[in-house]
Order: sequence, then C-alpha cells, then structure tokens
Amino acid sequence: MAIMNALNVSASGMTAQRLRLDIISQNIANASTTRDENGEAYRRKTVMFAEKTSDSASTFSRMLMNKTSGLSETVGNGVRVTAIVEDHVTAMKQVYDPSHPDANEEGYVTMPNVNTVTEMTNLIDATRSYEANVTAFNATKNMLLKGLEVGQ
Repeated sequence: MAIMNALNVSASGMTAQRLRLDIISQNIANASTTRDENGEAYRRKTVMFAEKTSDSASTFSRMLMNKTSGLSETVGNGVRVTAIVEDHVTAMKQVYDPSHPDANEEGYVTMPNVNTVTEMTNLIDATRSYEANVTAFNATKNMLLKGLEVGQ
C-alpha cells in the first residue's frame, strides 16, 4: 500500500536525522577533548546517508506496475545510515599551552577539529529536516484518518 510506504519513508527520515543530531551533539560535547581511549585528540564525526532500497525494488513486476501507472522512476523507500565516519580532511588545531598535560615537547596541544559554528549550523539543518519529516508523517496520517471518515 503506497500510503503506508509514505509513513515508512518519513519514519526512516526521522530516525536518520535523530542519529545525525546525536552525532552532532557528541561533536559539540567533545569540542575540547584532547585525549580519547587511544590517547589521541577527538576527531569530528559525520553521518553518511543513502537511499534505502528493498530487494523487490528492481523486480520486473514492480517496474511494470510503475510504468503502467505513469511513474517514471522507482518509488523510494526512505533513507538509511550507511556509516558514521571520522573527519580526516579538516586539520586538527594546534594550541600553545605548555602547562597542559597533553602538550608535546614544543608546548603545543592537539585540539579536536570540531568547529562549533559548523556544528550548530548542521544542528539547525538536521532539526529542520526532522521537522519536515514530522510534518510529512502527520499529513499522511491525517489523510488516512480522513479516508476512514469517508465511509461514515
């Protein structure tokens, strides 16, 4: 049923954005962590998304149904998280603080590559994406409820 698929797409988007919010929060919380369990400075993490596909997405019967109903492409099935990756592109900050316990022999401390402004911008983006998915979910739910009232 296509209307239930719309609910699943919105729900997968909310789940993915919630994980993204958690990772952004983790980045902000560790913005000054100079030593992790491996003895290195914290590295910023990002979430990688991909389209969620089903095994039946490429079957002949589904393609035929899409073509006969006028759909030009396969209907999407939502989003999934493929990986949480560390940012090795952005350089780590070097701060001069010879009194810090993690300072090297020249007195520099390697600080995380977390930029709070970037993280806050990503936080706003993830929040708005989550809200958009909630709005789509609620609109679909209201359509289902109105459909049930038609028969009364």
